Amino acid sequence: MEAHQVLCKKGFNVRSFGSGSMVKLPGPSIDKPNIYDFNVSYEQMYNDLLKKDKSLYTQNGILHMLDRNRRIKPKPERFHNCYDKFDVVFCCEERVYDQVVEELANRTPVDNTPVHVINIDVQDNHEEATIGAFLIYELALMMLQSEDLDNDIDEILHEFENKTERTLLHTIAFQ
Repeated sequence: MEAHQVLCKKGFNVRSFGSGSMVKLPGPSIDKPNIYDFNVSYEQMYNDLLKKDKSLYTQNGILHMLDRNRRIKPKPERFHNCYDKFDVVFCCEERVYDQVVEELANRTPVDNTPVHVINIDVQDNHEEATIGAFLIYELALMMLQSEDLDNDIDEILHEFENKTERTLLHTIAFQ
């Protein structure tokens, strides 16, 4: 969602999604996450965690994150339930990248429009999310400046990897 916010502020048309079957947020211990359906709003999640343990969820940053999220959009969305077409899908974790690539491969393409699916690993904490958001913005800007993205993508990704010392995963799927 941090990348969503940064890209929106920079004028990009952005959507953000989860890829699991439920929304999982850290809980009081690693084996006790807070699990929500995708129909639960960020406001409801925020209020639920506020009631459960305001101190814990303030300290670990979850309330701050949910506060930011609820200012961006009402509730989380699941990628598997969206059939809109995209030029690029950015993922921030290899597991999510694999899920997105698998989902797109299992769909019957409508008109074989290509979509670039790119993963840049971002650790799940506030500082890394901020850094990751600006890296994704930088890459999106490089891609936007291309006159022929399909032909230039390999060179753009290679240049980005060299510049940032971050490894990317990339595949093309068809919609």
